[in-house]
Amino acid sequence: QVQLVESGGGLVQAGGSLRLSCAVSGRTTYTMGWFRQAPGKEREFVAGIRRSGGSTVYADSVKDRFTISRGNAENTVYLQMNSLKPEDTAVYYCAADLARYSPVPRTETAYTYWGQGTQVTVSS
Repeated sequence: QVQLVESGGGLVQAGGSLRLSCAVSGRTTYTMGWFRQAPGKEREFVAGIRRSGGSTVYADSVKDRFTISRGNAENTVYLQMNSLKPEDTAVYYCAADLARYSPVPRTETAYTYWGQGTQVTVSS
């Protein structure tokens, strides 16, 4: 099976930056994504990436501010978040699947494995 462990969340002022990490172990995951869930809202797609080749997709709300990437050994996925806004406050989840999707899916149901989540709080 696949285990995902997120880290890097915290409290930051608006305009600041954070980098989330997701450590992947178990099996090779070809599709990775980040989702987030704000209080009282449904979980939403943030960004996704394919293994090797690095095709990426982003939600419109984070495009040009967030960057998803994979580490050299491809067992770590990062989410670099710049120009953070209070509305980015949420629990951020790493997600993965063994399938070689194309394009990278934006729906929760496409991802089989999930991390426990890490809190990101952006103060105004």
